[in-house]
Amino acid sequence: MDSQERSSEEAEGAKERGLVYVWKAGSRSVTPERLPGLSGRTVLQAALGSHHGLLLTEAGEVYSFGKLPWRSGPEECVNSPILENALLGHRIITVAAGSFHSGAVTESGVVYMWGDNSAGQCAVADQQCVPEPQPISICDCETSPLLSVRILQLACGEEHTLALSLSREIWAWGSGCQLGLITAAFPVTKPQKVEHLAGRVVLQIACGAYHSLALVQCLPVQEMKPIPERCNHCSQPLITMTDKEDHVIISDSHCCPLGVALSENQPEDHVFCPSSDTSEGRSVTAGRSEDCQKPPLEQHRLVGLQSDGPSGLPSSDGREEGGISSSGNTLFSDKKEVKEYLIGLSDNSLSESLNKNIHGEPEQPTQEEQLGACIPGPPGSSTSTLNSLVASCASAVGVRVAATYEAGALSLKKVMNFYGTPSSEPGSQSGSRSPGPEALKDTREEQVRLESMQGKKSSSLVDIREEESEGGSRRLSLPGLLSQVSPRLLRKVGRAKMRTVALTPTYSGEADALLPSLRTEVWSWGKGKEGQLGHGDVLPRLQPLCVKSLDGKEVIHLSAGGHHSLALTAKSQVYSWGSNISGQLGHLNSPTTVPRLTKVCGDGIWTTAAGLDYSLFLADEKDFQPGLYYCGQETSTENNLNENSCTKSPVLLVACSKVGYISNVIAGGDNCLALVDKNVMGYIASLHELAATERRFYFKLSEIKSQVLRPLLGLDNLGNANTIQLLQEMASRFSKLCYLIGQHGASLTSFLHGVKEARSLAILKHSSLFLDSYTEYCTSVTNFLVMGGFMLLAKPAIDFLSKNQDLLQKLSDKNEENLQLVEVLNALFFMPFGRLHNYARTLLKLATCFEVASPEYQKLQDSSSCYESLAVHLSRKIKEAEYTLGFWKTFPGKMTDSLRKPERRLICESSNRGLSLQHAGRFSVNWFILFNDALVHAQFSTHHIFPLSTLWVEALSEEAGNVNGLKITTPEEQFVLVSSTPQEKTKWLRAISQAVDQALRGTSDMILYGAGGNVPRQEPPISRSAKYTFYKDPRFKDAVYDGRWLSGKPHGRGILKWADGRMYSGTFRAGLEDGYGEYRVPNKALNKEDHYVGYWKEGKMCGHGVYSYASGEVYEGCFQDNMRHGHGLLRSGKLTSSSPSMFIGQWVMDKKSGYGVFDDITRGEKYMGMWQDDLCQGNGVVVTQFGLYYEGAFSTNKMMGTGILLSEDDTVYDGEFSDNWTLSGKGTLTLPNGDYIEGLFSGEWGSGIKITGTYFKPSLYENEKDKPKALRKLGILAVSPDEKWKAVFEECWNQLGCESPGQGDRWKAWDNIAVALTTNRRQHKDSPELLSRSHTQTLESLEFIPQHIGAFTLEKYENIKKYLIKACDTPLHPLGKLVETLVAVYRMTYVGVGANRRLLQEAVREIKSYLKRIFQLVRFLFPDLPEEGSTIPFLATEPKGRRSFCSGKSDSRSESPEPGYVVTSFGLLLPVLLPRLYPPLFMLYALDNEREEDIYWECVLRLNKQTDLALLSFLGVQAKFWPGTVSILGESRKVSSNTKDACFASAVECLQQISTTFTPADKLKVIQQTFEEISQSVLETLQEDFLWSMDDLFPVFLYVVLRARIRNLGSEVHLIEDLMDPYLQHGEQGIMFTTLKACYYQIQHEKLT
Repeated sequence: MDSQERSSEEAEGAKERGLVYVWKAGSRSVTPERLPGLSGRTVLQAALGSHHGLLLTEAGEVYSFGKLPWRSGPEECVNSPILENALLGHRIITVAAGSFHSGAVTESGVVYMWGDNSAGQCAVADQQCVPEPQPISICDCETSPLLSVRILQLACGEEHTLALSLSREIWAWGSGCQLGLITAAFPVTKPQKVEHLAGRVVLQIACGAYHSLALVQCLPVQEMKPIPERCNHCSQPLITMTDKEDHVIISDSHCCPLGVALSENQPEDHVFCPSSDTSEGRSVTAGRSEDCQKPPLEQHRLVGLQSDGPSGLPSSDGREEGGISSSGNTLFSDKKEVKEYLIGLSDNSLSESLNKNIHGEPEQPTQEEQLGACIPGPPGSSTSTLNSLVASCASAVGVRVAATYEAGALSLKKVMNFYGTPSSEPGSQSGSRSPGPEALKDTREEQVRLESMQGKKSSSLVDIREEESEGGSRRLSLPGLLSQVSPRLLRKVGRAKMRTVALTPTYSGEADALLPSLRTEVWSWGKGKEGQLGHGDVLPRLQPLCVKSLDGKEVIHLSAGGHHSLALTAKSQVYSWGSNISGQLGHLNSPTTVPRLTKVCGDGIWTTAAGLDYSLFLADEKDFQPGLYYCGQETSTENNLNENSCTKSPVLLVACSKVGYISNVIAGGDNCLALVDKNVMGYIASLHELAATERRFYFKLSEIKSQVLRPLLGLDNLGNANTIQLLQEMASRFSKLCYLIGQHGASLTSFLHGVKEARSLAILKHSSLFLDSYTEYCTSVTNFLVMGGFMLLAKPAIDFLSKNQDLLQKLSDKNEENLQLVEVLNALFFMPFGRLHNYARTLLKLATCFEVASPEYQKLQDSSSCYESLAVHLSRKIKEAEYTLGFWKTFPGKMTDSLRKPERRLICESSNRGLSLQHAGRFSVNWFILFNDALVHAQFSTHHIFPLSTLWVEALSEEAGNVNGLKITTPEEQFVLVSSTPQEKTKWLRAISQAVDQALRGTSDMILYGAGGNVPRQEPPISRSAKYTFYKDPRFKDAVYDGRWLSGKPHGRGILKWADGRMYSGTFRAGLEDGYGEYRVPNKALNKEDHYVGYWKEGKMCGHGVYSYASGEVYEGCFQDNMRHGHGLLRSGKLTSSSPSMFIGQWVMDKKSGYGVFDDITRGEKYMGMWQDDLCQGNGVVVTQFGLYYEGAFSTNKMMGTGILLSEDDTVYDGEFSDNWTLSGKGTLTLPNGDYIEGLFSGEWGSGIKITGTYFKPSLYENEKDKPKALRKLGILAVSPDEKWKAVFEECWNQLGCESPGQGDRWKAWDNIAVALTTNRRQHKDSPELLSRSHTQTLESLEFIPQHIGAFTLEKYENIKKYLIKACDTPLHPLGKLVETLVAVYRMTYVGVGANRRLLQEAVREIKSYLKRIFQLVRFLFPDLPEEGSTIPFLATEPKGRRSFCSGKSDSRSESPEPGYVVTSFGLLLPVLLPRLYPPLFMLYALDNEREEDIYWECVLRLNKQTDLALLSFLGVQAKFWPGTVSILGESRKVSSNTKDACFASAVECLQQISTTFTPADKLKVIQQTFEEISQSVLETLQEDFLWSMDDLFPVFLYVVLRARIRNLGSEVHLIEDLMDPYLQHGEQGIMFTTLKACYYQIQHEKLT
């Protein structure tokens, strides 16, 4: 019995519960008496031994009564219970009594034992008896730190005790084979685990005097395949594959070690017996028992008998009455038994015993059949192979083919002899040696060997079995096994296989975890002399063995008496077996070794108790009050004749029913005990009613399942596959519901044994299980009904139904005469729903037993209304289904086929002419049918289906003349329905709205439990998510759209897939792609796809996007109307492919037009210039990787017209061109030394040019420094900088909402910036990895617009600067996007082939143009920013500058007339722009100044070899400026003649930082700081104030420049010169810069003497 939580809040009258009544066993006229001395204590559980008893109270205390020899002496009898003080302080949860010893388990799982210990049954060594309860330690030695095992349940026999642990394993101690341990040393006083059942879930244990029983959960059922892969019997693979060196043998001839499973009934039977129960714990297999052999003669006879064996086996339908579940489950499932049986046979001849058995018990399958079916003979004899052969046939064909087998036997004889005799065993040739004493000895040894093998854990047994099964299959690779099977049989088999799915008992895992499992097996072991083990023999078993005949019987409780056993099933039936001397089995048969049904009159047994030689059954009576039945010894005292007789069948003990509601009975030696509750306020009666009705309900459902549903599934021609599938679905849901009800019945039984707390009722705690199962079943049964399933069934099932009419009427409770068969079936399958009302009613009854305010009342009340509302909801569903079915019967046939679907229900239809189409023709027929998923518009021969999820309905206003009109909108149609009356209009509007709403919610099957049903919204939402297939829209035809809708148009996020494979995924607006989206177009020719990601507008690509073509080209840039338009980058080919190239520039209508840069990577040329219609047209520049430079005019992709061509060595041609690199016409060729030729030229550059002209040699007296004239005018023929990248700037202006630069509304521009930031942020929110944390902060700070009120100050200027820096940090801001694009195009232009020194001036001019154009943008956004070159006055508070560096007078930061800060685009924007453009730009400077810098660097390296003092004197620094001491590593040292790199070190370090800055302004600051450092160190030396003169300063600075060793000083100088603010040239920084420049030139021309 499960221990259940005890609650402090008890229902009223709890004191009237758990009363104990006792009476003497052995008579039908008994008078139960209250046990004295227990006033006011509720007893939860009791246990009886031979002469003593134990009671467990609700408080967890234990009392003993009866004869307690270990405590008070042998003869004394304690009548009033005494408290076991040793157990005080421990809360006991369960007690158990053996014949003469007792046990108890505490809440923490510790076992206490006391009483007789003569056989070690109290687990105490060397002590005859244990007077006081003593804790015993049970430790699992397999865990590395020894863990003590927690125990849940205890069972005691005469000389042994079993305990069931929390991990569901059995521990045993005491003496005898009933322990199930592998030991011969008794007593066992240290508890040991019963290894044979390790790894299985044991649910309950029971001990008889000398035998043990265990209830074990079946292994999970493998998914049923249509063709079994493993033997249903021994779980080995039916088909094996053996790898040979050169080939593989696939063999389907499986030899079952457990014998043949013969089965005459339908193959579905196998499905019901879970295929896995035998897989654990079988240790005997074919191929291990070579010693045990029988004379061939007898074997042949066995074979014969088997093949024509009696066919009167119980069929599977009525198999509950038979003693065995089906002949498929053989009794001899163990090798050992076979052996022992044969030993038994050695005394009398085989045939005698067979005959005796045949005549003896007709009810059982005859012994010889059992024998034939399960003797897995040894391989040494021919039978074993024959047997295995039959086994393999039987498992392969699934029906009996024994007849074929005789015919095949002879022809196979030779093969057998070849395979059959293992050469390893010489003795086996004498196949017919008689089983004499020697053989017996052998079998004993064999048995020991087997037992030792059984000692291995179950898991290892599998491996053993697999090795052997391979042996078996190798022996049996025989051809042509099935050739003699008749085709009819094979057809039948084929059919059966198709339907094996049919009735797999669907156990939901969830229900199994929460409620008692019904998938159980009974295992027994111990002494079997009386047949109490149930294996069909009287042999003892040392190890647990499964009682096969109880498989699939759903046993839920076991009781073991002295020498008999009882098993209670979920269907309230009891199977009994064992000794029947006193009639204790409850049936008339002599003792039975196989479980048999008892015959009890009551309505269903729910509790059993087995005593020493009698049994007690607690069954439901008519008024739900339990009746107690007794069967066993009868002592009649009439006429003082003490005759002992036994009951013929169980008799009702009337006196017991009068004491109250019995909740449990206990049987012992000479006493019986009952625990009784008084029915206070009807609470107990209601609980018993709930339990009894649930058990009856389960019995009925099981009957329907086995007697109606299974035969129906077995019928042929059940209609089309759809119907069969629906029927199967219904059957499996029915099965699932049935199983749940069975589990609930079992759980109610254990609930009645326990504390009986209302809140722990399963129907309350796990209500969702019940509600879901009923709802699911309702769905499948109504679907079946709608498809006319019951009518279809009636035809094929007519024979079956008419034969079993009485049965059906009994099951369906219909008594009227001449009922239609269909109606009977209907009634049967809709019967379960009535149960919901009963639940509700009973729960309500229970609720009335509590205070209204109590939580129990509330819970019961809520659950009751829950079940009631589900019942109402389901009955509504059933009505809908019936209404729909009626409609289909009248509907014209042709359309029915296409419209009729299982889930489809009719809501209303317009056959009454209540609804018509507006503007319909006079003779047209328009019929509207509203289903729960679609509105169907039917005409004469056609119909159109409008799915409800994409249907919008609105009532038209009256004034427009549309009387009673409803406007229906669907994605591709819009029409108006006119109803005949306003009532019709309201009805239809409401019906359609509700149906649409329901279809959108998709929860038509579920109701809100406990919410009293849900109130439907009147208005379905206008915006919704749905899936739709277009059928006529020209652009979307046959495309499927799945996503958001608004009033009939896709709107919001969605995915659109066309039939030809195109797909768009992104946002829609008003039915067209609009916003951000992804588009894929398959390219059949290349077997790849085009892929576009970017922005759309009104169904076309528009805005920024990336288009990857199937050819491998990628375009990234702007689109308009599905064409490339605006600024974009096109990459063609990978670097390795045929013609990789890259174009970046302006596009117009899919063509290159405007300024662009084209990098032809294969030819190593780069073109920068104007384009038109994909051709170079206009001015441009070309540079090549060989250093050639051309600038000039282009026409249709060729150099044509005037141009200038420079080669690497400064040769220049200036003149006419006719083709690429081809001179043609007038021109001037200037050589590097200044000589030039004027004249007419023709020919290709680099391959001989014809010249007609004059050669000039300029006079030597002209200034040699003048560069060739042509070099001075470079850039004149190139595209002017302001013409470049116009599209990029236009795009930015457009983003700000301006038509052309500077034209537009400033506030609108700010709004656009805000919109861009927010939408981009929202878009990136879906993929947070794109946004770093700092990025997010930048975006947040950009949401504030700098505000300007009043005069413009320096502070506001700084604010604008900060804003710009942040804006340019994120590409989500239009300015940031602009800068990012400009950086990209700049790098694309001047990197790679573009890194050509001739392009330096072009690159500088381009930067200046950027600054000018961005400054225009900034001034548009911040209008109060002064224009270029104007000053912002300093505020008075700022310091008035510091003393000038050269002159003594103090001045401000610039030499401008009025002090202030000059605003320039350089100062404002270079800090943002230049760091990003610096690498390509500086590279150009370095290339351009290469020659100068090489001279400079050589000089620097040479001079730096000198020591400090030598260098200072060489440079002519005045001695007074020489530092006397220098600080080296923090300590001051004198400057000696060999000191190096120590003087002016801080100034040198400072100047070196010039290479780490980017903008000219920063570089100038570094120079200024260097000067300050120099004067600082001179001050320290001179210790007095002084003013520098340039003559003094220059040598010192020259020293610092040399020591700083700046490699690219020339590039730095030229960069500053080109890009410094013009207004700084004459200021202090300008003078300092000039000094640096002078140093640079000085070093180059220094005469190093």
